[in-house]
Amino acid sequence: MKFLVFQLYAPLSSWGEPAVGEYRGTHVRPSESALLGLLAAALGLRRSDDEAHAILRNSYGFAIGVQSDGEILRDYHTAQVAPRAALKGLPRSTRKDELAVPPEDLTTILSTRDYRQDAASIVAVQAKDDARYGLDVLAEALREPRFVLYLGRKSCPPAAPLYPQVMQADSALEAINIYLERVRSLSAASGTADGVRKGAPLRYLTWSDDVLAGVEPDLSVPRKDRLIRRSAWQFGDRVEHIKLLSEVN
Repeated sequence: MKFLVFQLYAPLSSWGEPAVGEYRGTHVRPSESALLGLLAAALGLRRSDDEAHAILRNSYGFAIGVQSDGEILRDYHTAQVAPRAALKGLPRSTRKDELAVPPEDLTTILSTRDYRQDAASIVAVQAKDDARYGLDVLAEALREPRFVLYLGRKSCPPAAPLYPQVMQADSALEAINIYLERVRSLSAASGTADGVRKGAPLRYLTWSDDVLAGVEPDLSVPRKDRLIRRSAWQFGDRVEHIKLLSEVN
């Protein structure tokens, strides 16, 4: 079975959770919707193209090998905005457009936003039989993305190349372990591994129902990160399986 495997590491990342009021939290590991958004950006699909995002959602499953959850960073955030009434009939394509109203019409909104510091994970992608894009196409798109890639928010660019690799393996966990061995070999040979993060061991593995993980879960929990409509920010529930790997690695 073929898998596409790549790494995610950044000084800051943020994986959105359901937001209530002024608080914008983050999960400790990437969401399914964020991974789909990453692939969509690499392919050059626009956020407004709901049909293209739905095709991606129905084409792939993901497993995530978590190396580090990172540490929480909380940011007190202020932003100027214009009320909807003041923007009626005006273009809103850019931030400059949104602020192009009389100063007295601007208001300030306050929010608290969470980030993960130095979190790192390895992602394995498994394609379904009718997937529109082959894994090799996705790998090439991640190497040369059409749109800028970021880890949850635009302020969170990757700190190392994603180093996408397509490989044969019997399971997602086996594919991730093969990938880690390649990274360790590169690191030993060059000292820098050409910008690839050294192969830190996995702490745990998570996956969705449509992925051949290679292990049985210790825990299965609901998570509201199943993409419904990207343009409307609508998400549904799915089941996420978790396996602790201290006894495996």
